[in-house]
Amino acid sequence: MALKKASLACTVCGSRNYSIQLSSNPRPVRLEVNKYCKHCGQYQPHKETR
Repeated sequence: MALKKASLACTVCGSRNYSIQLSSNPRPVRLEVNKYCKHCGQYQPHKETR
């Protein structure tokens, strides 16, 4: 089973701060997690980009 790479982008400033590995099974909803954004200087929601 191959894993695919995805990035997590800040929803406020749009910078891609984190990269994650996901299974190749398709999902209807993209992952959204609260992470620290070094550009905003605070915790912001980050959404999965492909």
